[in-house]
Amino acid sequence: MFHIVLVEPEIPQNTGNIARTCAATGAALHLVEPLGFSISDRQLKRAGLDYWHLLEIHLHPNLDDFFAKNPNGNYYFLTTKAPRAYTEAQFSDGDFLIFGKETRGLPEPLLAAHPERCIRIPMREGARSLNLSNSVAVTVFEALRQTGFEGLAQAGRFPADLGPAI
Repeated sequence: MFHIVLVEPEIPQNTGNIARTCAATGAALHLVEPLGFSISDRQLKRAGLDYWHLLEIHLHPNLDDFFAKNPNGNYYFLTTKAPRAYTEAQFSDGDFLIFGKETRGLPEPLLAAHPERCIRIPMREGARSLNLSNSVAVTVFEALRQTGFEGLAQAGRFPADLGPAI
């Protein structure tokens, strides 16, 4: 299982979408306070729809608490400031993918303390960043691809009555 860590997320719809991605992929969701919304926010619940029962969620009052509770974690810090792409990382089951708040990203001192663990999603020059929920989805699915999509359904139930492809 991968761990998605959101540090001080601000937009409930993003967090709800990320919660749904976590539920669908089996990733645990860690929320580091302060949050820019209430955990019971209607928009948060609406974005996650009916997946909340599939979600493992952890709430941390601050980053120090998060690191204290996960001292031996293999951390990757997602930032637009990183020199290497997320596809260059060698993901393993149990890794922590850490994302910052929508308006500021992760704290600079945290990034400076772990430059070798910082990765980015390549983007067009002049683009500031992707939406947070999109960034999480892109990264977690690369991590899952590298680990063989362990525990996930590999094929859907294709309707038999559709006939041959045209």
